[in-house]
Amino acid sequence: MKEVVEEQQDFVKDITKMSDDFDRWYTDVIRKAELADWSGIRGMMVVRPYGWAMWEAITRAFDDMIKESGHENWAFPLLIPREYLMKEAEHVEGFAPEVAWVTRAGAGNEELEEPLAVRPTSETIVGSLIKRYIQSHRDLPKLTNQWNSVVRWEMRSRLFLRSREFWWQEGHTFHANAKEAMDEVDLILGYYRDIAQDWLAVPVLGGKKSPAETFPGAVYTLTLEGLMRDGMALQMGTSHYFGQNFARAYDISFSNKDNERELCYSTSWGISTRLVGALVMAHGDDSGLLVPPKVAPIQVVIVPIFRDAESRAKVEAFIGGWAGELKAAGIRSRVDWRDERPGDKYAHWEMKGVPLRLNVGARDADAGQVELVDRLTRQRRSVPVTGIANKLVDELAAFQNALFARAQDFLSANTFEMSTLAEVVAHFKERSGFVWVPWCGDAECEIRIKAEAGGVTIRSIDPDERASGKCLVCGKPAKHRVALARAY
Repeated sequence: MKEVVEEQQDFVKDITKMSDDFDRWYTDVIRKAELADWSGIRGMMVVRPYGWAMWEAITRAFDDMIKESGHENWAFPLLIPREYLMKEAEHVEGFAPEVAWVTRAGAGNEELEEPLAVRPTSETIVGSLIKRYIQSHRDLPKLTNQWNSVVRWEMRSRLFLRSREFWWQEGHTFHANAKEAMDEVDLILGYYRDIAQDWLAVPVLGGKKSPAETFPGAVYTLTLEGLMRDGMALQMGTSHYFGQNFARAYDISFSNKDNERELCYSTSWGISTRLVGALVMAHGDDSGLLVPPKVAPIQVVIVPIFRDAESRAKVEAFIGGWAGELKAAGIRSRVDWRDERPGDKYAHWEMKGVPLRLNVGARDADAGQVELVDRLTRQRRSVPVTGIANKLVDELAAFQNALFARAQDFLSANTFEMSTLAEVVAHFKERSGFVWVPWCGDAECEIRIKAEAGGVTIRSIDPDERASGKCLVCGKPAKHRVALARAY
């Protein structure tokens, strides 16, 4: 088993260079920075505290957003009766290859009367249960969300990006009319954009998925696509409008104001722990992670430098005089008193992507200052400790903005406009990135793009619909302007 063999290796050696092998670099960074590891169960990961703390920061931010707009957290069952799963044909067909089933249970290992699916997503169980709580238009909208893990039996696994079990939130909402449901889909995509750009410092393209890429059972899917530093796209959040499809399959109806029975309009939406993987791939370098301060478990690390007990006591007393100010200002900091050389500590915290480092020696204590090093530029400068908390708050904000600007520059430099399939094929033989092209909307043309350009897919349809010219494949008038890319 590949994952188990890897677990037993000694990872003291330096990480693989990004330019040598991006996939290997990615795995090295995640494991050496102690974000996650393989569990020994094929395709299933264990998220370690440092990685989970990043996910917790994301969950707190998003949970605050949805609660502010009236959403409530529920907990729905892990296991789904086969009968429930089979009611919406298009949905079950889309997930069938990835579903894990429980067929036996109990002390006698008895075969179950009906197999139970381990949830790959919860539309079917939510729809089957939520109708109990919807009788009248007064019960709507019903805005539900849950934080949980799901299982999808992926054949090719990758830490955070594609593991057989992963953690996410999945929202499921029910509305009295189509406009309200579609507004909900837009609202959530806006929240996801805030998480990606304001919290993770990853610029994204937003738009609608093509019919071939639409979530199974949905009328349409909205997506956010980020560009990783290897030039491949990563889907970072999706929001789905179901119309009345699921309501029809599960008989989720209500009495409207005219006392007539009417089917609900529903949505679903989700982001997952793959956002931690996005953070790694969008910002990392050959030294390891660069973590945006808003989600950094440790925003400032303090490295004491001393030679003997006397200088240690001086440095410790100096740090103790102002370290409390950082906590009072809401800065997440840590003092590294480990018995290791300063250079080893610097490398350790660079690997973990801590935004700011304060080096503090006996001479610094005498001068009433610290040496500030930021992870992005590695520039060193002396900073007086008077008012240091306010200075570090400003430094962290500047770091967050600089990281986003760096990613935005990378996105701009790797986004192109083309008009023919030949140009697209030639481009993706040599390069990657996003390529905007005109498309007629025909599924056959979409299939040809993927086949001839080596797996390139339509990632997003331009929401502004600035289509012009002719379809890059067939030459018919273009209906859409779409972004192409290779994707994870």
